Amino acid sequence: MSPKKKIAASLHLRVTLAPGVAIGPGKADLLAGIRETGSIAAAGRRMRMSYKRAWQLVEELNAGFRAPLVEATKGGSGGGGARLTRTGETVLTRYLGLREAAEAAASADLAALRRCVSATHK
Repeated sequence: MSPKKKIAASLHLRVTLAPGVAIGPGKADLLAGIRETGSIAAAGRRMRMSYKRAWQLVEELNAGFRAPLVEATKGGSGGGGARLTRTGETVLTRYLGLREAAEAAASADLAALRRCVSATHK
C-alpha cells in the first residue's frame, strides 16, 4: 500500500468582474508566467498548456479590460516576447492580494473543515 499524500485544505478564488470577464488561478498563473518568462509560449509550457490555449486566454483577458493586460511583440531575427502592461501588473497584483486576503480570512474555517474529514482520507 502506498502512503497517502497529505494535502492541505485550500481555497480557489475566481473573481467575476462583469459578464464574460473573470480572473482565477489559471489566468493569474499565466499572467505571472508571462511576467517571469517574457513569453506567452513559455508561460503556457510551464502550465502544460498549449500555445493556442495560452494565446486564447491572453486575448480573452485583453478584450475584457479597458486596456490590454499583455503586450506581445512579433518574432523574427531578434525573437518575439511578451510583457505585462501597467494594467496587467495592476490586475495581477490586485488578484493576488484578494487571494491572500481570502485565504487568511478562511484559514480557521478551512482548518475546522479539515478536522471533519475522515481519518482514512487525511
